Amino acid sequence: MTSYQLDDIVQLKKPHACGANAWRIIRMGMDIRIKCQSCGHSVLIPRSRFERLLRKVLVPSGSQDGAGE
Repeated sequence: MTSYQLDDIVQLKKPHACGANAWRIIRMGMDIRIKCQSCGHSVLIPRSRFERLLRKVLVPSGSQDGAGE
């Protein structure tokens, strides 16, 4: 299982309708809200479905520019 956390940028198995395949995790709980990095559309997905769709973590939350400031 791939580990992920809030503010990670992840890649899912299928791209968004806009063509981008990079999503930022913006809410975690029983459901996970992700936001498309290209068009800004956000989607709420049940955690079990998100874990099946997750391919890899592209950018961990600690390595983004301006994090923690």
